[in-house]
Amino acid sequence: MISTARYWFYIGLIVLVYIIGMFVTLMENDSAQFAVMAMRMVQENDFLSLFKGPEEYLDKPHMHYWLAALSYKIFGIHDWVYRIPGILSTLLGAYSCYGLGKLLYNKDVGRYASLIFMTAQTMVLANIDVRTDAVLTGFTIFSIWQLATYIEKNTLKSIALGAFGAGMAFSTKGQIALVVIGISILCHLAYTRKWKRLLNWKLLVALVVFCLTITPMLYAYYHQFDLHPEKVIRGKDHRSGIFFIFWEQSFERMSGEGVGKNSSDFFFFFHTFLWVFLPWTVLALIGYWTKVRAFWEAKFAYRPNLEFLTVGGISILFLLISFAQFKLPHYMNILMPLYAILSAAFLYVLHQQEKLKMAKIILGIQYFILGLVVVFALLVSLYVFKLEYWYNYLLLLLALVLVTYLLFQKEAVYTKIVTVAILSSVLLNGLMNAHFYPKLLEYQGGSNMAEKVRENNIPVDNIYKVSERYSWSLDFYNKKPVEIVSIPEIAKKDDVWVYATDEELKQLKDNGIAWDEQITVDQFRITRLQIKFLNPNTREDKLNKMHLVHLD
Repeated sequence: MISTARYWFYIGLIVLVYIIGMFVTLMENDSAQFAVMAMRMVQENDFLSLFKGPEEYLDKPHMHYWLAALSYKIFGIHDWVYRIPGILSTLLGAYSCYGLGKLLYNKDVGRYASLIFMTAQTMVLANIDVRTDAVLTGFTIFSIWQLATYIEKNTLKSIALGAFGAGMAFSTKGQIALVVIGISILCHLAYTRKWKRLLNWKLLVALVVFCLTITPMLYAYYHQFDLHPEKVIRGKDHRSGIFFIFWEQSFERMSGEGVGKNSSDFFFFFHTFLWVFLPWTVLALIGYWTKVRAFWEAKFAYRPNLEFLTVGGISILFLLISFAQFKLPHYMNILMPLYAILSAAFLYVLHQQEKLKMAKIILGIQYFILGLVVVFALLVSLYVFKLEYWYNYLLLLLALVLVTYLLFQKEAVYTKIVTVAILSSVLLNGLMNAHFYPKLLEYQGGSNMAEKVRENNIPVDNIYKVSERYSWSLDFYNKKPVEIVSIPEIAKKDDVWVYATDEELKQLKDNGIAWDEQITVDQFRITRLQIKFLNPNTREDKLNKMHLVHLD
């Protein structure tokens, strides 16, 4: 359905978008926070303890931070270096989508699955605003692929690699990885009736590999928490890190205990899915419904041309996470590979069964999405954050010409659906990574203040703050977490700088503390965009200020 040359051309475009995004300033909160946590490991030569500012961090396991720290060790502490493990994990995820799609269907499905996975909006975002989910998703689908290969081919290598992938995923974000892997594989076993694979000595090898893989993470938890029952974490002492990761973590997320509740909306992930899987959402929804109907008509009897791993895994897991009291859009990332394979399989069925009418309808929707992307690109470039230099306009023009050229290439309707969707993703995210995010991050106070610190040769050891308000981007780009002190303590210090909000400056003044220099930058919570901020005419009204003052 798609030529090898065209396939690798698309892969190259997508990877180029990822590479451009590597050099974007880190965003607060999570990306900059996690980058600082890994940075502290390297700087303090302590790879067993995790700290979130002054607080010991129990919430997530260590693997994401270890991989980032390893990347720092090799290349130095830079924002692009922090993103390397996430991007490599996403490429592993794409390769695994190809492998699993090929295993369950054929090579064409595998190719389409990898392209769909890499261009799904939430996966592109996961490699810009890097959290734990990129590593989690990559190793989770790798494990599912290898374990499914074991079920089909009974190879020791596959089950060992599957166990390793499961151990890495578990060491990245805990129980959710095992839940996704376990439910997906159980769905496959239940449908293929290959239960005998569970009665095999190779499972003992897999158990040993899994235990060895998670041992470093368990030891780190044991060292930081179990050996110190006197530590008070979230208002409780005698916290066992090992018990937490094996039992308490997911229940806290489901109930909202410990992390808090942010959404009791059962349908949160239903409407969230509409944008996180763009530009493939319609294809996925129709594909899912078609697959469910096929199973219903077959009364779930086994058919060689059907597979239950994707649709069963998605159905059960989607329902499960919808009951959680703490929800965020990126919690869906771990399901994206299953959606990618499901969508790719449906696209292949459209071609195989020559459902031309439905294919044309889907293609029309994809053209509509591309049209919206072009309008958005022009709106951003000419109004929201206006392009400044002539060569920026030239690059935008060349991008639009390339899109137009590819659109006019003769292709089958089914292949054209993929072409239009990929062009939508590449055009949108290429613009976002090259222009929108860099301009947006000019309004992130911490990273901009760090630039002022460098320009004015201010010693980072002499910078303090008088509240526990986070300062992750300043911490990272200064390569030094800002120390917290009380106002009475800062009053006793000479020749120091204080990083403060308007309110904190007022507190300093009210306590008789004066300063002789002041540097001020704009501040906006960039991960919570508002129409008034995006409008240049009203943007100033939505901005706050951050200050760095020198106490005389």
